[in-house]
Amino acid sequence: MSSTQIIVIVLVVLVIAALAVAALSVSRRRKLQSRFGPEYDRVVQEQDSRSAAERELRDRERRHAELTLTPLSPESRAQYAAAWEELQIRFIDSPGDTVGDADELVTRLIEERGYPTGDFSDQIAHLSVDHARTLTHYRDAHEIHLRNSRGEASTEELRQAVVHYRALFADLLGEEPVGQHAPEQRHHPDTPHDATSR
Repeated sequence: MSSTQIIVIVLVVLVIAALAVAALSVSRRRKLQSRFGPEYDRVVQEQDSRSAAERELRDRERRHAELTLTPLSPESRAQYAAAWEELQIRFIDSPGDTVGDADELVTRLIEERGYPTGDFSDQIAHLSVDHARTLTHYRDAHEIHLRNSRGEASTEELRQAVVHYRALFADLLGEEPVGQHAPEQRHHPDTPHDATSR
């Protein structure tokens, strides 16, 4: 075998190896994009590079795998659904308090499912692995909740916060927390409703 043939073979092997690495990288990226949805784009914007963002998302997956997540029993699911329905009814008389109650109820559900509930950004990171498509709702609701605690949120913003909380709540619960046509929702324009039920 001549030295030219050896060089050609080495080059072909290197090209094949480079193509395999590129294909693996594209495959990993697609899996992350599929799993994290809009959260993938958000993390890419927050990080210095796409590779740093993908490392962060893979780290989230690793930490998520260490959690012991538990499904809700039918009884627990029914209790949460009833608590949510009661919360929505109370909104008419006390919107500010209801947003605080919604935050507490969602946090309690997150904890019962097995997610950590201490630091909000850590909570978001863990939830993003299985619930990425509702995290924007959760972030928006949390921000309104914080503004409400400072007395800066309007009634419409409070209504929106409850709708946002409901998106993650339903995702964690695995079903709609209340019927789509509760009487209080039909008769009072300020009562929170699920925008997705339209």
